Amino acid sequence: MSSSRSTRAVRGGLVAAFALSIAAALSPSGAMAASDDPLIDYETFKGASATLDRNGSADLIWSSGSKVDQRVLRLTAGGYKQMGSAWSTQKIDVTQSFESTFKVYLHHGRPGADGIAFVVQSKSPRALGGWGGGLGYRGIKPSVAVEFDTWQNTSDPSSNHLAVVLGGNPDFQAGTAEAGIPLYGKPFSARVEYDAEESMLRVYVKSLSAGSEEQLALEHEVNLADEVEDSEAWAGFTAGTGTALSKQDVYSWSLDGAGA
Repeated sequence: MSSSRSTRAVRGGLVAAFALSIAAALSPSGAMAASDDPLIDYETFKGASATLDRNGSADLIWSSGSKVDQRVLRLTAGGYKQMGSAWSTQKIDVTQSFESTFKVYLHHGRPGADGIAFVVQSKSPRALGGWGGGLGYRGIKPSVAVEFDTWQNTSDPSSNHLAVVLGGNPDFQAGTAEAGIPLYGKPFSARVEYDAEESMLRVYVKSLSAGSEEQLALEHEVNLADEVEDSEAWAGFTAGTGTALSKQDVYSWSLDGAGA
C-alpha cells in the first residue's frame, strides 16, 4: 500500500543494554519543546492507577529481568489474541496543538505481532477494539490512530511500518511510511506532534542505541477535531496480538498541550 499524497517518509543485545537504553534521558526537539509541566506526565507509571484507565489485557506491572526497576504500562502480555487499551483520565483539547513523547519496547519472541498505536478518541475511557491486526483500536470511532505496526497483514506495506488510521479501521490507512528503525526487539522513542494551525500530524522516531538521532518518519494532513467529532478527546495507547505474540510495553509517556 503506498503513502497518500500528504504523507512522506524522511530517510534521513543484551538485557542490560536494553535497560540502559530505556533509562536514558531524551530531550525532545522540534517546533514544540516539552514544557516544565506537561499536561500528562508519566516519567514512569508509578502511581498511575488512579489516572490511567486500563482495559482488556492492559496492566501496570513492575519491570523484571533488567536493571530498570520501575512501573511499566504493559498493553499485551504475550498471549494469543489479546487486546489492551489505556487512556489518560485527563482529556486534551484537540483544537490546540500538542506534542506527545513516549518510550516503547516490543519484545518476547519472533516473529512478533501485532504492534501498538497512539490513539486520540472521543468514544469512551473504556474503549477497546479488536485483536490481531486491529491493534486494540479496530472499531473505536471516532478516532485517529498512529500505528507502530510489526506484522504485515493484507492491507499493510510491511512488517515494520507506521500508519495514520482514521475511524478505527486499520484496513484503510490514510498514510503510511517505513519506520526507518526496528520497531520490534529493541526499545525506541517516538514523538507525535500535532500542529492545529496547519492541521498536520508528524511522527518522529528514534532508536535508543548510542549515537542514534531522531528522524521525521511520517507526516499527514488531518484535522483532529473534525475526525474525533469533538473539541476534546482522550489520548492513550492500544495494542493487539494474534497467533503471533508480543509483550508490548510503554516505559514512559508525556504530553504537552491544552487540557479540556
